[in-house]
Amino acid sequence: MSGFVEKPEPLQVPGLVHLHTGKVRELYRNDAGDLVMVASDRMSAYDWVLPTEIPDKGRVLTRLSLWWFDQLADLVPNHVLSTELPPGAPADWAGRTLVCKSLEMVPVECVARGYLTGSGLVEYDASRTVCGLALPEGLVDGSELPAPIFTPATKAAVGEHDENVSYEEVARQVGADTAAELRQTTLAVYARARDIARERGIILADTKFEFGFDGDTLVVADEVLTPDSSRFWPADRWQPGRAQPSYDKQFVRDWLTSPASGWDRTGERPPPALPQQVVDATRAKYLEAYELLTGLSWS
Repeated sequence: MSGFVEKPEPLQVPGLVHLHTGKVRELYRNDAGDLVMVASDRMSAYDWVLPTEIPDKGRVLTRLSLWWFDQLADLVPNHVLSTELPPGAPADWAGRTLVCKSLEMVPVECVARGYLTGSGLVEYDASRTVCGLALPEGLVDGSELPAPIFTPATKAAVGEHDENVSYEEVARQVGADTAAELRQTTLAVYARARDIARERGIILADTKFEFGFDGDTLVVADEVLTPDSSRFWPADRWQPGRAQPSYDKQFVRDWLTSPASGWDRTGERPPPALPQQVVDATRAKYLEAYELLTGLSWS
């Protein structure tokens, strides 16, 4: 069992048709047929959308994605048409709303890994592979991989878990040409972002992208290279063989699996509300990631 602890009722806005409530975003369509994405402050972990929000989180994700879209523009186009608020939208949507092209989405989570951790580590420990790719012996939690790898996953519904799949399975689902373009683009974008992050003292351990087609053109969509979709580690504290300090939602995951939360991840009871100190610390992590990566002040 998983999903929303408390599923929100979507706001109805004149001129917009509500399409979908995701873990973090509300998706609408405007009269022109474009998509309107609104990033909330919701936090998800372990396939649950938690009952506690993180203030400013949606604005961090939106502003950071826009910054990254600019850094990546020569590698892959993005879906953003405008950041202007739709007429009649509430003031709270400012800074968290994107008007985007409607794309034919590819049903694959495109994951790039430069370091071994998370579900990749679990699979490696069992088989010395990740998504069917053989890796050398002796790797541990946090090890840098010999080269970045493309480790796709099926995109799951809210409350379901994305499942790692082989490249061959992706090719079977979407075609060999599209699979090759997804892999090439994912690894090219990861390499660019890894180098930018490294200059700022941050390790980009892994990240995931969503792509769609605008006609025959592959376009990156949703969010990119945020603390929700990526693992960011402080480079000066990197130490393979342990869980790494991070600038992402790992802080929330760690609290949820600690004795302090009293929550059994394997049970059916939903996770508890986050205490204020965890909320404050998580918000600070997200803001720190934004400021370190962009070199810009949040305020």
